[in-house]
Amino acid sequence: MKKTVILYKKIPNEQKARLASHFNLITFDGITADNRNEVITALAQADGLIGASVPIKQELLQFAPKLKAISTISVGYDQFDVDDLTRRGIRLMHTPNVLTDTTADTIFTLMLATARRAVELSILVRAGQWQGSIGSEYYGTDVHHKTIGILGMGRIGSAVAKRAYCGFDMKVLYTGKQANEQVERQYQAERCSLDDLLQRADFVCITLPLLPTTEKLISKEKLALMKPSAILINAARGKIVDQQALIAALQNGGIKAAGLDVFEVEPLPPDSPLMTLQNVVLLPHIGSATTETRDNMARCAVDNLIAAFKSEKPTQNWVNPAVG
Repeated sequence: MKKTVILYKKIPNEQKARLASHFNLITFDGITADNRNEVITALAQADGLIGASVPIKQELLQFAPKLKAISTISVGYDQFDVDDLTRRGIRLMHTPNVLTDTTADTIFTLMLATARRAVELSILVRAGQWQGSIGSEYYGTDVHHKTIGILGMGRIGSAVAKRAYCGFDMKVLYTGKQANEQVERQYQAERCSLDDLLQRADFVCITLPLLPTTEKLISKEKLALMKPSAILINAARGKIVDQQALIAALQNGGIKAAGLDVFEVEPLPPDSPLMTLQNVVLLPHIGSATTETRDNMARCAVDNLIAAFKSEKPTQNWVNPAVG
């Protein structure tokens, strides 16, 4: 007998067809206030879930007594209470390997666009305000030969370090619980404390997961350590940065600029002060949003869910292997 699976995010038709061939498939376009009651009814018979961008916490899981596996179409899993899933015997799978390079590209897009004021100057041209050679008030900042500080040196941090060192001749600093000997050897990276990194880096790039220990890690006090000429790049999770403190630092010249793909609240509210600041580049959480990568993420997530219901334990992409 086929297991019942709820799909709560749009995915390519090919991957949806694969799910339908393996499972009794129930589909929803997200989980919202409008369809919550229907989702709750479906959860009663669900053996598995697959989707992204929706918190799946105790208030929903209480309606899913049969649930055995969740496959999130993301590398991050802060939308889940992993300890609670483990207690309930629910396997959680994610997609950590397929979006590394694309996310690193996004970080460099933010670095270059922010440093060279690309969005601000594009708006100037479109507004018909380009009347001749621009003056120093519109000059940007070089990226090459500068110092980059990378918070976290996992897969994405390593990919950023490669681009920085090999492509832009940058000095690489990083923080990490453990030394990454490969990046130290290949890219001459230097492991240092967070405070030391913030004081020395021209570009501070966050590639950390959101955990209790990293929430608001970049506080008012930490921002004050950065150079006034420094630029902060965040394509990890918005809550790692104290957003109000960042806004103040951008307004008062504490740091030069920021490039942000993530925010404390998403979508970013229209009345956010970030909307009015010219020294910020804002993206709508597009770190992995290319056709190729999103297709590969969906394929990986479907593979994960199929593997989760096989008799042998899956060996890859399993967040909580303590679940039998």
